[in-house]
Amino acid sequence: MRRLRFILILLVSLATARAGDWTLVKYGGRDHVTLQNVADFYGLGPIKRASLSLEMGQPNRSLRGALGSNELYINNLKFILSYPISEVNGHPIVSRMDLTKVIEPVMRPSRIKDAAAIDTIVLDPGHGGHDNGATSLWGNEKTYALDVAFRAKSILEQHGLKVLMTRTSDVFIPLEERVRFANQFQNALFVAIHFNSGGSNASGIETYTLAPRGVPSMAADGPMLSDLQPCAGNVRDAENMALATAMHASLICHSQLYDRGIKRARFVVIRDIKIPGVLIEGGFLSNPNDARKISSTPYRQNMAFCIAAAIDNYRRAVAPQSALVAGSGVIVRDDDKKSDTPVVVTPTAN
Repeated sequence: MRRLRFILILLVSLATARAGDWTLVKYGGRDHVTLQNVADFYGLGPIKRASLSLEMGQPNRSLRGALGSNELYINNLKFILSYPISEVNGHPIVSRMDLTKVIEPVMRPSRIKDAAAIDTIVLDPGHGGHDNGATSLWGNEKTYALDVAFRAKSILEQHGLKVLMTRTSDVFIPLEERVRFANQFQNALFVAIHFNSGGSNASGIETYTLAPRGVPSMAADGPMLSDLQPCAGNVRDAENMALATAMHASLICHSQLYDRGIKRARFVVIRDIKIPGVLIEGGFLSNPNDARKISSTPYRQNMAFCIAAAIDNYRRAVAPQSALVAGSGVIVRDDDKKSDTPVVVTPTAN
């Protein structure tokens, strides 16, 4: 036991020796790295600690979380980690899975290998036909999702992109057919547009990307054997996270709704597509305040502009030597560190 404790202490002490040298710490049966190791690698400086709270970096380029929590704010945007931030011998640690599948593609999207140059966007308005989706006093999800998709299509086409929609009218399209349609296209992105439902107090924006292999879906009740099965979309894990980051940042900064975080799930439409994809929940129709906003044309028009701005940000982010900036004061990518001044990309109405 003493020998094991010594080895763990040694691993932790070596972890911050040189930026870029990842030293793994076993904890809870999983590989972890120290948060200070992460901070050193990305040039964020020492960890500032107050009780359980942890913060490193500057306002526009930072990591912020708390021991025992699976919420991590990267550049002031909320991410839900696969595993909570833990501590070994006084050193905060984060899982290797979250480092490789969340932190790295967010901090350095231009390092994503084989990211395609995007010229096509597939928009997927949720529900349709007999499937109304979520409902409110003012309207239903299927109608709002289609309206946002048409508005986003118009903006994206003005940017010179080819845009296709899984449905263009009030018809029911099976999930598998939406996947088959999306998989016809290369050099493309997939955006599923939805609105949420829950208790009357539930509010805010959620963005979902595909859960990596071995990570429990946040839409399930717990770990399942199927978590270990590879999905078609997992070959795009890094691109999926970069796209989700750009999309969520744009929506959060301009919707004035609560940030519920970027989450991972295995919804069919993001599980089985072979191109980078994301599913967005643009607010809760079960919440009177959210629903009232969603029912307004300006909100849906702004949501469409946010989608278009996010796609533009993603395309620039995965290009080498690029800098992704999404939303007011939220810098997602600043790899070469030549400048810490964010260039704000703000959608504006016509």
